[in-house]
Amino acid sequence: MGQNLSDGVYFASVTTKASTIRRRMQQLFGLMLYLLLTSVAQAQQASVPEPSVAIPNFWNPRARGERIEAPQTGRAVRFMTDDEFPPLHFAGPDGTPTGFAVELARAVCERLTITCTVQARRFDTLLDALADKQGDVVAAAVPLTAGLRTRFLATRPYFRWPARFVARKDRSLPAPSATSLAARSVGVVEASAHEAYLKAFFPSTTRKTFTDLSAAESALKRGEVEYLFADGLSLALWLNGQEAEGCCAFSGGDYLENRYFGEGIGFVTRTEDAALARALDDALQRVWDDGKYAELYLRFFPVSPF
Repeated sequence: MGQNLSDGVYFASVTTKASTIRRRMQQLFGLMLYLLLTSVAQAQQASVPEPSVAIPNFWNPRARGERIEAPQTGRAVRFMTDDEFPPLHFAGPDGTPTGFAVELARAVCERLTITCTVQARRFDTLLDALADKQGDVVAAAVPLTAGLRTRFLATRPYFRWPARFVARKDRSLPAPSATSLAARSVGVVEASAHEAYLKAFFPSTTRKTFTDLSAAESALKRGEVEYLFADGLSLALWLNGQEAEGCCAFSGGDYLENRYFGEGIGFVTRTEDAALARALDDALQRVWDDGKYAELYLRFFPVSPF
């Protein structure tokens, strides 16, 4: 990992997350299937309130301008993605690419009234394929960094990875703060952006480092640490999967500092396609305004990392 947290640590964190999230793919699908099968019963029990899911808002309502149309090229806009990073992008039951980023791309194309295609490629080939004009837009978990912007254009982020604290439910621990966590034990993955953040902003904690997130989660479950600080998406999947056995819950709010946890992800285009990038940005705003973003978020994030 490089010393530049914006590019090095964050990019390494994202690529490391891929293996953790792939491992939990079956848990996610099981949860989504359960929600689907029980949706009718939940609808019939209107008197019982549905659990609230925090939906992030990455758009500035005062930044709206005139509607921007996509440039007419006479051909379909070719989106490229990867099919091994659920719930953002993965292969559906029939092999067709789907996921939050992919369906968001399709929704954007509908708002722009343009024809689009989506093709899956290996993650590490996406940017080179874009540069070689084998596609027009990357819709995948490619970190938005200063290095990326030297080669490409990108929309504003439509998703970010929040850092979160998790604690056992049976301990009645206080919400995290620099004061409340003084001398408290906090598990964290060694040499991660999360460890660097703890060192900088929670210097009085008793940090216990682990080689990977699974080991840290197991330690929290056994009560060997009081808190765990890590990637919110991975933690959300764990909290609501079988491995956690209902032991723990999020504590406090989300942490989104760019220098440690990155700017998130957006649609990436070539620099010469500035008009397309502006149109995608405008369409993302409209997808948020008309509620489609929330609909897709609830579909793919039944447990919100925010």
